[in-house]
Amino acid sequence: MRARRSRVLRVAAPAAALVLALAACQNGSGDEASGPVPTLTGDCAKYQAYAGHAGKKVTMFASIISPESDSLQKSWAEFSSCTGITISYEGSNDFESQLPVRVQGGNAPDLTPIPQPGLLKQMVQTGKVVKPPQQTVANVEKYWAPSWKTYGSVDGTFYAAPMSSNMKSLVWYSPKAFADAGYTVPTTWADLMTLSAKIASDGKAKPWCGGIGSGTATGWPATDWLEEVVLGQHGGDVYDKWISHQIKFDSPEIRQSMETVAGWMLNPAWVNAGFGDVKTIATTTFQDAGKPILSGKCYMLQQASFYRAQWPAGTTIGPDKAVFAFYLPPVNPAIKTPVVGGGEFVTAFADRPEVQAVQNYLSSAEWASSRVKTAPGWVSANNGVDIALYTDPLDALSAKALSDTSGTFRFDASDLMPAAVGAGQEWKSMTAWFAQGQSIDKVVKDIDAAWPE
Repeated sequence: MRARRSRVLRVAAPAAALVLALAACQNGSGDEASGPVPTLTGDCAKYQAYAGHAGKKVTMFASIISPESDSLQKSWAEFSSCTGITISYEGSNDFESQLPVRVQGGNAPDLTPIPQPGLLKQMVQTGKVVKPPQQTVANVEKYWAPSWKTYGSVDGTFYAAPMSSNMKSLVWYSPKAFADAGYTVPTTWADLMTLSAKIASDGKAKPWCGGIGSGTATGWPATDWLEEVVLGQHGGDVYDKWISHQIKFDSPEIRQSMETVAGWMLNPAWVNAGFGDVKTIATTTFQDAGKPILSGKCYMLQQASFYRAQWPAGTTIGPDKAVFAFYLPPVNPAIKTPVVGGGEFVTAFADRPEVQAVQNYLSSAEWASSRVKTAPGWVSANNGVDIALYTDPLDALSAKALSDTSGTFRFDASDLMPAAVGAGQEWKSMTAWFAQGQSIDKVVKDIDAAWPE
């Protein structure tokens, strides 16, 4: 993640809360919400629009867990200390399954960043999602492309502001290992497949490693592989019709893309170095999937920009460092710069003033800029972020691709599909494809059968 995804799931982490006293930069004392709004001074003055809620707590539940959640909490630490609003954060590996349970059980968080528009729609259908305040709406209209507002809408009504964005069309590799072996970064799909065959033939290591394990969200990386191929093989029109089920999984186009994925990531001669055979892709967590690159057991991993947070501490990242990434070229070179991306959308289940203050802040360019500063590897499609803040070459590559208006950008397909499919049967069936060797015929028919009437 999506997280996922982004589905950005990690090892389990306990709930963490920023329990912060009102900072010295805020005048006044006690519960400011019930009295005059205090004047913030010094470094806190920039948070004046959010003042007046000292001592209040806002709960947040999400799929983002350590280590990425650590930098996430740093990104709003100053906001919390200056305003006196405590953001009590909890991340979970079982977010997608637990959120509906909590909402239906009357234990909904105040805010939750949802990485799947399909899950957002499911939550809206409960009748418990609260529409965002007007300032949040204004921020989204100012800083984000119209498509992002659409992704945060259900049946034409806007509910959730985009919080983050990520680029998924990347391949991680070791520049040093490539140089030592005499390999060059491929710029076409044909070159990528030729390189994969050569690496396998050389016999020093497998070309690809992979893992789709992710708790109750197991399977999502495999859906990403299919999405990359569908968009890069057939283009945006087929991709859009596939999302809406006008084109079914059991169609010539999607079957062809399934065959392409099979020749790539289910190829026993090409995967899964460091772990075992093809079936081990289903039991290897996506967090661990890239580690064999560091030990020289495999050369490449297809994963998103957010995978940066999964490399072991101390791993250097750059064009001449331990690891880096290159753009995953399209299967069909005629398709202009296809990019699959994802993101999270801040959804509210409460409309208390302090909750709305946090919503407004998280939809601002100021918060997005703070997040960029605290989390190398995190990029945003928020156009209020100064591109100069992306000092890392990989971040700059991702930000440029996400903001390329001439390219073919599409949001993660499974995140846009109904939750019963995109966050349910598709994960299950794609996992069975890898773990049990289920046929493409069964996989596509089972997924189509799960589509809501």
